[in-house]
Amino acid sequence: MCWRWRHPLSDSDAILTRLMALHPKVIDLSLDRIERLLKRLGNPERQLPPTIHVAGTNGKGSLIAFLRAILEAAGYRVHVYISPHLTKFNERIRLAGKLIDDDELASVLAECEKLNAGEPITHFEITTAAAFLAFSRVDADVVLLETGLGGRLDATNVIDNPVLTIITPVSLDHQQFLGNTLKKIIAEKIGIVKPGVPCLSAKQERREEKNFCKLVTEAGASLALEGKDWSVRKIETGMAFDSNLDGVKKSRDFPVPALSGSHQLRNAGLAIAAIEHLPGFDIHDSAIALGLKSTHWPARLQRLISGPLIDKLPAGWELWLDGGHNGAAGKIISKHARTWRDKPLHMIFGMLNSKSPGDFLGHLEGRLGLFRGIAIPDEENTLSAQEVTAVALSLRMDGDVAGSVEAALDDIIKQKEKARIIIAGSLYLAGTILRENS
Repeated sequence: MCWRWRHPLSDSDAILTRLMALHPKVIDLSLDRIERLLKRLGNPERQLPPTIHVAGTNGKGSLIAFLRAILEAAGYRVHVYISPHLTKFNERIRLAGKLIDDDELASVLAECEKLNAGEPITHFEITTAAAFLAFSRVDADVVLLETGLGGRLDATNVIDNPVLTIITPVSLDHQQFLGNTLKKIIAEKIGIVKPGVPCLSAKQERREEKNFCKLVTEAGASLALEGKDWSVRKIETGMAFDSNLDGVKKSRDFPVPALSGSHQLRNAGLAIAAIEHLPGFDIHDSAIALGLKSTHWPARLQRLISGPLIDKLPAGWELWLDGGHNGAAGKIISKHARTWRDKPLHMIFGMLNSKSPGDFLGHLEGRLGLFRGIAIPDEENTLSAQEVTAVALSLRMDGDVAGSVEAALDDIIKQKEKARIIIAGSLYLAGTILRENS
C-alpha cells in the first residue's frame, strides 16, 4: 500500500471551499504557481502512465468518454481528468476506472493545501496538482487529460512528454482569456503540442486550416488531420471509418455511437484515429465497437427518462438536456433538430453572463416553438431570465421569462400537441438539473 499523508479533516467539500480563497481570480492563466507546488509535491506529473492530452473548444469531453470506453473495453486501466463537473467534484478525477472516493480526494487535496502553504494559486491549478498526485499513486495503463481552458498556459500543460496530443474543433469561446480572434485562440490551443509527439486534429474551420497545420509543424509534431488522414460517414448499419494512415487506405465499419447527435460520429472517428496512433497498445476492432456502444457522457444531447421533471410531462412528450454554451454548440443542436421533425421543439434556456446568448440562439432562429428564459439557480454569474429572453425575442422567437425550470415546464406543457423540450445553455444549469432530477 502507498503511503498517504493523512489530514484530520476528511470533508473534501470543506477543503475545496478553502482553496477557492487562495487566489483573487477564478482564472489567471500561468504555469508558475502549479510548477512551484508540483515541485514541493515531488513532481508527481513526471510519474504518470502514458498520457493523452486533449485541447479544443467543443467535443473534448465526448472524445475522452469515447476513448475511455474503448480502452476499458480492451482491458486497460484508465485515469481520467476532466472539468468542469456536473453534480460532484469527484467526477473530475477517475482513478483506474473508478471515480475518486471522498477520503482519497480529501487526502490529496489536504496534502496540496499544506505544501502550498497559503501562497496564491487558483482553484483549478491546485486541484489539477491534486489529480496528478492521485494518479501517481494508483497503477494504471494510460491517462486521459483534458485541458481546462486554452492550452499553452493551462495548468495541465505541465505534462512535457505526452504520448499523444489531440485537438478537437476550435471555435470562438473564452475570448477574454484566449484572444478575440479564432487565429489567436488556435495558437493557444496548439500550445499543448510537443516536439516529436504525434498530434491528431479534428477538421478545423476552413479559413484557418492552413495556419493550424503550419503551427503544428512549427511545434515539431507530426499531424494527422480529419478529412485528410481519416474520415467518417454514416452507413445503414452504423458508421464507416475510412483511413489513409501511413499511405494505406482502409475502410472499416462500426456501430452507431451511443451518444446522440450526428456530430458524435466525428468525435467517435477522432477517438478511433487516436487509438490507431497510440503506440504500445493492442486494441482490436471488437473493443472499439464495444466501446462506441457503451460510451456514456451526461448532459450532451441526453434524453432524460426518469425523475420529478419527467413525471410532470404528459404521455408522449420528451425532455432533453444539453450543456453546450457557445455558438458551435448552438449549431450542433440546430443541426440535430432537423432530425426531430415529428414533434415541435421547445427550449428552456439559461446562460452565464460570460457567454453570448446571441451566438448560441442565432443558429436556432426559426427552429423552436416556445422559448422560456430562466436564471441559472444558485449561480451568481447567471444572466437574468429577462436578458436571455430579450435576445430570443430579437430573433423573433416566441419567448417569455419563467421563474424556474419547473415553472417553464408547466407553462410549455399547456400546449396540447406532443413535443420535445430541451434544457440548454450552460453546464452549470445542466448540473443543477441532473442533481435535482435524480
